[in-house]
Amino acid sequence: MKKTIRDYDLKGKKVIIRVDFNVPMKNSIITDDNRIKESLETIKYAIEHEAKVILLSHLGRIKTEEDKKNNSLRPVAIRLSELLGKPILFVYETRGKKVEEAVSNMKNGDIVLLENTRFEDLDGKKESNSDAELGKYWSELGDIYINDAFGTSHREHASNYGIASRLPNGIGFLIEKELKYLEPAMNDPERPFTVILGGSKVNDKIGVIKNLVHKADFILIGGGMAYTFLKAQDKEIGASLYDEENLQFCKDILSSYCDKIVLPVDSLCTKSIESKEGFVKTELDSDDIGVDIGPKTVALFQKYLEISKTIIWNGPVGIFEEPAFSEGTKSLCKILKQNQGVTILGGGDTASAAINFGYREFMTHISTGGGASLEMLEGKELPGISIITEQ
Repeated sequence: MKKTIRDYDLKGKKVIIRVDFNVPMKNSIITDDNRIKESLETIKYAIEHEAKVILLSHLGRIKTEEDKKNNSLRPVAIRLSELLGKPILFVYETRGKKVEEAVSNMKNGDIVLLENTRFEDLDGKKESNSDAELGKYWSELGDIYINDAFGTSHREHASNYGIASRLPNGIGFLIEKELKYLEPAMNDPERPFTVILGGSKVNDKIGVIKNLVHKADFILIGGGMAYTFLKAQDKEIGASLYDEENLQFCKDILSSYCDKIVLPVDSLCTKSIESKEGFVKTELDSDDIGVDIGPKTVALFQKYLEISKTIIWNGPVGIFEEPAFSEGTKSLCKILKQNQGVTILGGGDTASAAINFGYREFMTHISTGGGASLEMLEGKELPGISIITEQ
């Protein structure tokens, strides 16, 4: 077990909390504040225990000076202040005199949010490459480091690994919750254990398939990646997306684990994605494009999901952003709503679909980290968590 924020006396201490405020924004307006809300429990705990809270987060990717204009954390500071009902001191810099003055003037219960940590990436990718000098600088601002950004825990950055390696450290409540559900599901699941894999590319899920094919009882495959598996069975996939480079991988997996891999038996197709017109087919013509699983596939998947005691879902099974192509993903949400076992959604687009369709409260756990949860499903160690001290 990793040390947590509960393991420290926070009173009067400067506590650096790495949060994940990488929220979607349009014209500097936050369109989904879920990640900010998920951080509140840890932040509230710290201020209630009279800590001086210093928040660090990234937002987007920063490759040019122009990127900085659209990726400031200032709108996040405003929203966080509204949610907490208290002022947040936002510093428009990541280091320097203004940062140091803001920190030195803090009183117990104060919160300071520094500017986007990835602004440091403009000069040699110092944040993303875990620059030692930058990690040391940030660590010297605080007394204790708490990682509560599960979504970046699969990265070895200056703002997580770099600080944690220099300060007494622990995890926050968000990461604690992620581990509480993901680790047992991966290591000792109640069976039957079923995995739903979707998304567009087989390449993105090779590591997951290699790891989980030995652990899961069934793997249900949908989305664009399903057509590579179907082509591996010499089935007509029309003009559907497929991953030629990994065709042999699909053939080998199907040959070795044909009893575990469950593929679609029909598809919602279109002649043009732009037309937003779909029709169901069990056999595709050469100009058909598969955009979602069909009703027979939904019924087939339901047979496995109804008997499952543990379900992990990573990747939507269709182009769910388009209402005309969203029924398959929506149907799986409805099926999981009725399941009495453990249902875990692996962040990213899967989480977005379930939340937008109104199924958040019916899932056991929806991960906040798409990439991090994916790497956990691959059986990889997450450096942002592995660096944290054991209890």
